[in-house]
Amino acid sequence: MRFIFHYPEINGPEGDVLDPGPVREVAVAAERAGFDAFSFSEHPAPGARWLSAGGHQTLDPFVALGYVAGATERLRLLTYLAVAPYRNPFLLAKAAASLDKISGGRFMLGIGTGYQKSEFHALGVDFDERNALFDEALDVLPLHWSGEPFSYDGRHFSAHNIVARPRPVQNPIPIWIGGNSALTRRRVAQRAQGWMPMSGGAQLSATARTQELGPLDQLAGQITDVREAAVAAGRTDHIDVVYSYSGEIGSADVHPDRHREVFADLEKAGVDWVTVSCPIEGLSATVDFLESFGTTYLS
Repeated sequence: MRFIFHYPEINGPEGDVLDPGPVREVAVAAERAGFDAFSFSEHPAPGARWLSAGGHQTLDPFVALGYVAGATERLRLLTYLAVAPYRNPFLLAKAAASLDKISGGRFMLGIGTGYQKSEFHALGVDFDERNALFDEALDVLPLHWSGEPFSYDGRHFSAHNIVARPRPVQNPIPIWIGGNSALTRRRVAQRAQGWMPMSGGAQLSATARTQELGPLDQLAGQITDVREAAVAAGRTDHIDVVYSYSGEIGSADVHPDRHREVFADLEKAGVDWVTVSCPIEGLSATVDFLESFGTTYLS
């Protein structure tokens, strides 16, 4: 079991994204504590109504993770998650390859189809085309990363005899897809290296336009199904599964046995990575959480 620290997100229209502490200091503390990866989410143009209902601001995840790459040596870097239809897939591929290159092969591209209608509108992207746009991105990414001449003719994007560099260090950059739908699981089994089910309960699932994640035994069955479908598709690589844990870890050393039991159950179900975050109370509180979590669970 490996652990990802997700930079804390401030809910609501007040506050700023760096209130939990400067990115460099938080990332260095996460690496020192023993975390395996560091992540940011993405909302480039959140609506005021959504923010008032509990939504949050974010940094640009590619810019922020590039900064984290320069501040750390070991941490893997995850977009948790970037909305693929928001970007031209060639630009998405370029950003991912650049980040993987400058970090020495530490990047993991977590992507989803997105759900914020107002954000799609602000960015000039057709919300109803999000699944087609997502699939075109899955087509383009490996072609772009190959570093070899290629052409592509899709419904929304086309290119003729282009060569895109840099080649990423990893071949391929791991693509982790977020969501709970059967379509998401099929995409993971056929075309991705990881699955990021959404575990935030009924309200989040409704907001994010995906079915609610069921109990742990159901998740275990879905993980088995995804991995068996990947084998049936001729794949031999392991499919990573990432679980976002919101088990009220306000202080990492409170009720540690209860949290350890949950982590053990998740691992038994087939989960490889667990994402945790912490309350937003400033840099010292964030660092205290990281140090406490590292001592309690990662040492």
